Amino acid sequence: MHPTAFIVFHSAAPHPVEPARLRSTLAAAGHRVISEEAFEGPGRSGARWEVTGSVRQLRALTSPLDGNNARSEDPAVRALSISVVPSELVRAPKMLLVMDVDSTLIKQEVIELLAAHAGREAEVAAVTEAAMRGELDFAQSLHARVKTLAGLDVAVIEQVRSMIELSDGARELIATFKATGHHVAVVSGGFAQILDPLAAELGLDFACANDLGIEDGKLTGTVNGRVVDRAYKETMLRTWAGQLGIDIGHTIAAGDGANDLDMVGAAGLGVAFNAKPALRDAADARIDLPRLDVIVNLVGIA
Repeated sequence: MHPTAFIVFHSAAPHPVEPARLRSTLAAAGHRVISEEAFEGPGRSGARWEVTGSVRQLRALTSPLDGNNARSEDPAVRALSISVVPSELVRAPKMLLVMDVDSTLIKQEVIELLAAHAGREAEVAAVTEAAMRGELDFAQSLHARVKTLAGLDVAVIEQVRSMIELSDGARELIATFKATGHHVAVVSGGFAQILDPLAAELGLDFACANDLGIEDGKLTGTVNGRVVDRAYKETMLRTWAGQLGIDIGHTIAAGDGANDLDMVGAAGLGVAFNAKPALRDAADARIDLPRLDVIVNLVGIA
């Protein structure tokens, strides 16, 4: 039996996705489309094809057609994203989705919200941007940013928690995964004091983040224990998959910055969500739309 994989292409609605070039490219290379399924959702339209060929072959063919490389002035072409998804992931009885938090699950960077209370938001935001581009060591940059929070009253944590906004489609994504018997976890270079209540509210299976130092009702400007950096994010992806008895090939990891590179590279499907170039160029799939629930279309559960 010939191997197959799924090609998923989507673009911003209401711009239609034109698959003609993709179809002719596949046919010219001897690949056959076995099945086709169109989908629509808030802010997007697209389709999922099962195609003969290996993931490696199909990614080599589709990469030049992706909107990342297109020079068209047509916004539908510029927004077009083509992803090749392993068939064993799409057909997995149980999947594990692990997401980054800041600028992925939620719209904000929590440390910048905290830093605003110390009058250091612009300074901290500049360091965060450099770290997410991969220009700075994450652990060192985190310690430097957290140091600016020293002396803040612990009450600012609750104030910041009330400001958090989930990314568009985040609730729908989590609800769909959970309703279809799959698992969802989050791992963050942010802070457990913010993340843990949110994870409980959303009914997530696992959550892991840094622990802010607090003494006498004040932030100490330090973090306790090991920093959740890019290596630790991959470790947690593998740990949680092992605890659930899920093959690593049946996992999805989604993030937006360089700190997510290791887990995105280790997962069965790595997703760059409105990501910095360092991650966008390395991921298996990319979402350049504001909706996080595009992931359900990538893996075929909606």
